[in-house]
Amino acid sequence: MGMQKSLVAAVFTVLLLVAATAGCTGTDRQDTGEVVVAVTIPPEEEFVERVGGDHVRVILLVPPGADPHTYEPPPGVLAEVARADMHAAVGSGIEFELAWRDKIAALNPEMLVVDCSRGVDLIRAGDGEDGGADPHIWTSPRNAKVMVEEIREGLIAVDPDNAEDYRRNADVYLGELDALDAEIAGALARSGVKTVMVYHSSWAYLARDYGFAEVPIESEGKEPSPQRIEHLIRQAEEEHIRVIFASPEHSTRNAEVIADAVGGRVVTVSPLEKAYIANMRHVASAFAESGRP
Repeated sequence: MGMQKSLVAAVFTVLLLVAATAGCTGTDRQDTGEVVVAVTIPPEEEFVERVGGDHVRVILLVPPGADPHTYEPPPGVLAEVARADMHAAVGSGIEFELAWRDKIAALNPEMLVVDCSRGVDLIRAGDGEDGGADPHIWTSPRNAKVMVEEIREGLIAVDPDNAEDYRRNADVYLGELDALDAEIAGALARSGVKTVMVYHSSWAYLARDYGFAEVPIESEGKEPSPQRIEHLIRQAEEEHIRVIFASPEHSTRNAEVIADAVGGRVVTVSPLEKAYIANMRHVASAFAESGRP
């Protein structure tokens, strides 16, 4: 109940901010000619900036280091979103969007909302978010291509005068994602890695598309029981897993317990870095290395 009141208060504050500034500044588009695009997570910043080029300004809703499952944006960020032309929503059931999409839509009914998950084959995960859909679609470059195509079409819809620039920029970036796809597929196939143990289940789409299994330590946001830890230690020993992956957005404590028990180590990788291509190359390399004796 307290959280609901705080959300209502934040939205009310934003409405006051927007009302106070609307008469004197106009929209950012009118002032600068830029298309203002809100994105939920840092990887989408790269997607929008690469497609939009000099025509866009990006507002990031969930900043680096924050957990998209629990983050609440400050009123100042919401005030910016209230003046945006477009929101590139991940669309796959990420908790931030489930909690905030109606409030954001109420702040800015004219804003185009692009569902970047359209066309993605979602992985169902039991009782997980959004009726069981795993929300981490962007962690496979093959899905990233779909997201970029949706962003391209959204930008063309809100700014048709620059449609050719958006198409050209998207083609260049999609070519880079194709090259990344081939590079990751080759590296993981050569490594022979079969299983990757991770703290939080962020990599199911990467695992599905590139032929390995992801084993998460936590389940649906809950810390593992002692019995679960014992089971994971046995599995790691049986499958010769010596690297346990964690992320900067979550605690590494349980990953360290398992790594210590099997004489291994914890390696940190993030699914939320802005530099998408460089980060995914790094992640794939770390996963591939973990499969080697």
